[in-house]
Amino acid sequence: MIHVENLTKYYHDFCAVDQISLDIRKGEIVGLLGPNGAGKTTTLRMLTGYFSPTAGDIRVKDLSIREDTLEIKKLIGYLPESAPLYHSMLVYDYLDYVASIRGLEKDRKLSRIRELSRLCGLSDIMHRTIGELSKGLKQRVGLAHALMNDPEILILDEPTSGLDPNQIVEIRKIIKQIGKEKTIILSTHILSEAEATCDRIVIINKGKIVADGSTNTIKHSASGENIIHISLVKADFKAVKDAIQMIDGIVSIEKDGSEEDEAVNIRVRYDGDTDLREQIYEAIKSTDWVVMDFHQETVTLENIFRELTKEN
Repeated sequence: MIHVENLTKYYHDFCAVDQISLDIRKGEIVGLLGPNGAGKTTTLRMLTGYFSPTAGDIRVKDLSIREDTLEIKKLIGYLPESAPLYHSMLVYDYLDYVASIRGLEKDRKLSRIRELSRLCGLSDIMHRTIGELSKGLKQRVGLAHALMNDPEILILDEPTSGLDPNQIVEIRKIIKQIGKEKTIILSTHILSEAEATCDRIVIINKGKIVADGSTNTIKHSASGENIIHISLVKADFKAVKDAIQMIDGIVSIEKDGSEEDEAVNIRVRYDGDTDLREQIYEAIKSTDWVVMDFHQETVTLENIFRELTKEN
């Protein structure tokens, strides 16, 4: 559907996007993650044809962003971080105006506004002034604007920025519903949002892609080691260490915090390629130690994001 090859953008001597390459399949919901200044918005603006690349190319179907910009724009709906709305207009009048600009016929215009009103949850506010709406409702109006021409591709720049938790859930549901029929690319700072909404995540740092894949794929590739936390009673640290360190693949065994209620708390690190939990448990079970806790540390997207985007 979308092929991005060596996409590069310079602002004078500053490289905002540095030779990004990726393919986005039809029907995917792709989340673009990265810290402020990573190049997310610049990438989205090049995808929409708003910015011209310094180097590289973007192809949508068989069209090139350099030669067929207008044709590609017809395939895309775009919602920037701050929706470009006319605050003095009624919601219905605004959507009617957008439909006219998009060239919808009179009969099609009314039916399309009704469709988007239901999809984006605007039915109760169609005759309210946009300026008096909450930010969440304004985002919905902006989303309806982006969808007016029924685009094959929807690009959303920070669609939930500044919304409260309830509004975020509502926008997420709408995006998931739209994603059943369209290709969606969205940028976000909210990691839980990307994890809950997107089929695939692309993490950008300093203009380069540092991770690309499903949440599970990224977590698996990032976890070079596994960590198990164990709490034992009727044991001492040296004896536990001696029992476990003989297992192949163990990287380290350390004390884990203070000893409370005579419990020995340890942290065991082992290679990520092999699951050693059963062997570790068997080594403990052969003793008279009492297991109070035995759990593997969960690798979170937040931990991975911090690791991949931290300063050198």
